[in-house]
Parts: sequence; C-alpha cells; structure tokens
Amino acid sequence: MSSVHLRNIVKTYPGGTSPATDDVSMHIPDGEFMVLLGPSGCGKTTLLRMVAGLELPDEGQIVIGERDVTYLPPKERNLSMVFQSYAVFPHRKVRHNIGFGLAMARTPAEEIRRKVDWAADLLQLRPYLDRFPSQLSGGQRQRVAVARAIVVDADVLLMDEPLSNLDALLRLSFRAELKKLVEDLGTTTLYVTHDQAEALSLGNRVSVMREGKVVQCDDPIAVYDWPDTRFVGGFLGSPPMNFLVGRVARGSAAGAPVNVDLGGQALPGPQALQGYDGREVHLGVRAEAIVVSHERTPDSVCAIVRVFEPLGSAVLITAELADQPIKVQAASSFRVESGDTVWLTLPPDRLRWYDAETELALQTT
Repeated sequence: MSSVHLRNIVKTYPGGTSPATDDVSMHIPDGEFMVLLGPSGCGKTTLLRMVAGLELPDEGQIVIGERDVTYLPPKERNLSMVFQSYAVFPHRKVRHNIGFGLAMARTPAEEIRRKVDWAADLLQLRPYLDRFPSQLSGGQRQRVAVARAIVVDADVLLMDEPLSNLDALLRLSFRAELKKLVEDLGTTTLYVTHDQAEALSLGNRVSVMREGKVVQCDDPIAVYDWPDTRFVGGFLGSPPMNFLVGRVARGSAAGAPVNVDLGGQALPGPQALQGYDGREVHLGVRAEAIVVSHERTPDSVCAIVRVFEPLGSAVLITAELADQPIKVQAASSFRVESGDTVWLTLPPDRLRWYDAETELALQTT
C-alpha cells in the first residue's frame, strides 16, 4: 500500500482552449478510497490517466509512496487498473485472464495458481474459471477484470467508471460487493465516476471536479449536506438541491432578527447575513429537508403545487414559491393535486446560504 500525492498538476491538450486539469493538488493516504466525481469533460479521467502513466502532465508532480513517478512509464509504477470496458481477453479462459498480469511478470506457476484461486474465491468466480468471457454475464466479466487487477499486489488500484456498463440492478449489487472488497484489501484506490450515488456510497472521501479543478474534497456526508458552491449542491442529489433567490431585509439593527424576502414572503435568516443588508443571496435546501403541510405553520412559506409524482417509498412535489420552482420530497401517504396550496417549513439548520455573485457558501455558523 502507498499514499498518492498530486502536486499542482496541469494538463492541456493540443488545441484546447483551457486546461483539462488546472493546478490540481490532492493527497490520498494509504488505504483510502478516493472518488473523483464530476460531469463529462471535467478532467477526472485525465487525472486518473496521469496517475497511471498513460498521460504526462505539463506541470506538477505525482508521488506514490516515496517515489516521484511523474515521468515513469506505467509498468514501473506498480499500479493496476480497471477500465470502463471489461477489457478481458475473449480467447483466454477466466483463470488465464485473471493471471495474465502475473504471467507477464514471470511469476512462478504455483504462485499464479494460488493467487488466481484466492481472487476467484473472493469475487465468487470459482465455478467459472474454465469458461471463456463469452460464456459470462456482464457482471461476471467485470468481476474478472477486478480480479485481474487485485492479484498483482499493486500499490494503488485505479478504476475508471467500472460499473457504467452494467444494468441498474446489477450495478447496485456489484457496488456493495466492490466496497466490501476494497475495504477488506485495504488498497489505496482512486475511482472515477460521474454517478453521484456511486461516489457517495463508495468513497471515504469525494473530490468534486469542475472544469479541470477540484471544487470540494471532503467525506461524502459533508459534500452532500454542506456543499461549498452552488455547483456542488446542484450536481449532487436526486433531485438536486433547490436554490431560491432572496433579498436580505434592509435596516436591521445590530443583533435584531434578520429576515430574507422571498418574493413578498419573509423567511428568518442567520445573523451572519446582516452584512448583506439589502443584497441578494441564494438559499439552498434539499428536497427531503423541507416539511410540507396542508395547513399554515409558524415560519412557513406558501407555495402552489404544479406537479405531483408518486415514487413508491415517497412522493416528489414540484411547487412554485414566489415564481420560483422548488421540489419537495414527502411521505408516500401525502396527497395533493396540481393547483393546491401547501405550506413549506424550511428548517434553519438544513439551509445553506450562498453569495449571489460568487456562488460560494457563506459562513453562517
């Protein structure tokens, strides 16, 4: 096992108008499962490929353990990689696919057999060792790819969207298996995905990327509950975080309660907003944090229902609050129809406030 240090990594492709990765620095301690999350084109796969040695940075340094590997070829980095495609050899049986890396390293035959059996047992592939990939399901083929990666005792395990080609149900079950496997192995892992559910469920930490930069890196709960920017809040969550535009009331005396005007409806705000007297701010709140009622309650705001969607375990309501759309997740027993009036309570401890110009989170505690 080894830690990974990325120091001020810059990569620009020929003809590119902006860097694919822009001054990225990151430390992944021994044994940590780090997830790189972001939309297509944000630079996460480019960063992974530079760690693997498949791309070279224009600037910066990559250190694995105590070794500077920035310009070393892939074979000298002691890494293993699982690709988005299964990348298994169709003409080789499962046992030979799993042991391929060991055979290329001229490992003794008995050790190859032992390690292949170990990986096959770990990934429930023992009954399929003498089958060809064409005789396996997609999930089984991906298990073969993972088994091939773990038998070589690599310092770092790299994974590039390994579950994206699986159907939804298989992806869910294999995700749990993969998490347990990596926890048991304790191998330092760098995992790339655009799937937020994968990122939140798998990673010890999640690095959210945008336009070549890491915009937030923290544990999954913190990234979800305390997004540093509007982009992070809007990218994570299904539905994503709601954002409402409000204006801090003018003329509040020092220490007096702060109110935020949401299109004619007053909402209590934190004292930290006094410095924004008369200015526009953005309020972020998760759909599941909002309490919805048919009756008016203290500090609630009025909204008009536009869409009602039963989801089985819950219902999703799209409403209009002062001409602004807002999504609310409620218990499956809650019933409304389009055009109904509902009252929304926005719990102060679940609200996130953002500067309207910079879209950065405001420190309100």
